[in-house]
Amino acid sequence: MAATTDTDHEEQTGTPGPAPAAVRRRPGRIALAVSVFGELLITAGLVLGLFVVYSLWWTNVIADREADKQGDKVRDNWAQDGSASGGPGALNTKDGIGFLHVPAMGNGEVLVEKGTSSKILNDGVAGYYTDPVKATLPTSGKNGNFSLAAHRDGHGAKFHNIDKVEKGDPIVFETKDRWYVYKVYAVLPETSKFDVDVLDAVPKASGRKKAGKYITLTTCTPVFTSRYRYVVWGELERVEKVDGDRTPPKELR
Repeated sequence: MAATTDTDHEEQTGTPGPAPAAVRRRPGRIALAVSVFGELLITAGLVLGLFVVYSLWWTNVIADREADKQGDKVRDNWAQDGSASGGPGALNTKDGIGFLHVPAMGNGEVLVEKGTSSKILNDGVAGYYTDPVKATLPTSGKNGNFSLAAHRDGHGAKFHNIDKVEKGDPIVFETKDRWYVYKVYAVLPETSKFDVDVLDAVPKASGRKKAGKYITLTTCTPVFTSRYRYVVWGELERVEKVDGDRTPPKELR
């Protein structure tokens, strides 16, 4: 009897014969390279995402905790020294000299410390300049510029909403026994980070030409970069003595 082929089987029965075994092909080098590259991109994306979360969220959490701790220490020291007594000379420049209040920023009180290095500002505080131009502290009673800096993103981001501050808005600096109430008179949305003239005792870039008691807030801009500086200037309107209840000035009520 003759052997029956698949073709003969199909002709005789009308049904197809068994299919040939599938040939398995290994992925080519290009396909493999693309696959590996894709996995690397996904991994890099996850790492970048975690870094962004760390930079923009977790550093804020850590900085706020540290700032609260330092702020509590300052207020405890004030309380131990007695209410509204002792004079400006009782300020502790190591723990902080007072608290900045800028209602337009909506971030409550900001502890102010000496210096503007990253080590200082990363603790979620504002710092007054000691270099390249030395700030004039309002507690000195002298004319000059109380110039300050703080981060705009990450590490507490205390000046994140500086763009919300407008002419006429109040800025209040609180010390152990005085409230220093300033009024914003000029805003510079962008200038070079090397423009130290904005910190001068008489900040001519703000339009002022005579000596006075000024305050200057500086931070990086645009948000999430350090390419330029954003500047806000204010001028002292009045000084109020702190009472036994530490009743804030009307601008903060």
